Amino acid sequence: MKTKSMKKIISWVSGLSVLCLIVYSCQKDISGSNNNPDQPHTVSIYLTDHQTPIFDSVFIDLQQLEVKLEDDSLPNGGWVSLNIHPGIYNILRFRNGLDTLFATGTLPNARIKKIRLTLGTQNSAMLNGQSFPLSIKDEDRQVVANLESNNFEITPGGQVLFWIDFDAGNSIQVDNSGSGNNNGYRLKSHIKIFTRSHSGRIEGKVLPGAANPIVKAIIGADTATAIPENDGRFKIVGLNAGTYKVLFDGQNNYIDTIINNVIVRNKEDTHLPTITLHQ
Repeated sequence: MKTKSMKKIISWVSGLSVLCLIVYSCQKDISGSNNNPDQPHTVSIYLTDHQTPIFDSVFIDLQQLEVKLEDDSLPNGGWVSLNIHPGIYNILRFRNGLDTLFATGTLPNARIKKIRLTLGTQNSAMLNGQSFPLSIKDEDRQVVANLESNNFEITPGGQVLFWIDFDAGNSIQVDNSGSGNNNGYRLKSHIKIFTRSHSGRIEGKVLPGAANPIVKAIIGADTATAIPENDGRFKIVGLNAGTYKVLFDGQNNYIDTIINNVIVRNKEDTHLPTITLHQ
């Protein structure tokens, strides 16, 4: 009797295991199907800022965002317009790790090759309470960036996700073509595309506030800049993995401090100790 009962139990358990395996396989196939790049995908694009130490505010007139897909059957050369709120954005608000959801939509596929950002003409910057218009040439109103596979990610739910880093520091140039003084500025936009899974971050705190420090993460010829908050905290995002030199550039006669060999890894935050600058 015990032998027959044991056989029944073993048979029942075996059948249940096979059933669970079938259910798991079906679930895996269903979830995996969302990552097929040839199927429709939703997209979410965030906006953040690579800061400028010169201006207090930078207002950019953002009018349209499009992505180009690899598909000869699509109209308009594969360019798909996304949903945004057109208008003027103070991009310096999105600093030290802050961002804003900028664009959404549904794509026929996830084979993204380029993005195209179209700007309006109502661009300006603020410095010490004074507003300066940013002139822009017609040919500079569209900013195109190529995308590689590591510039965006596809979530398990089938959502395309990436960030646009608007480089305010390198996008504003002194324009002496008019009156000949240094009070004229022009806008020639520089953007960087990144995703959190293929980039790292450096964060920390620098004191005192009277030093008005500028934090620079330097690797080779590339420099990323952060302007700390009032409490001294800063965060630099969208960094390629590698070994950085971090410069704490003190103002008001405060002495600079450098930390060498700062390791940045993809998907990770690199935490630095609190730095205190001295005169």
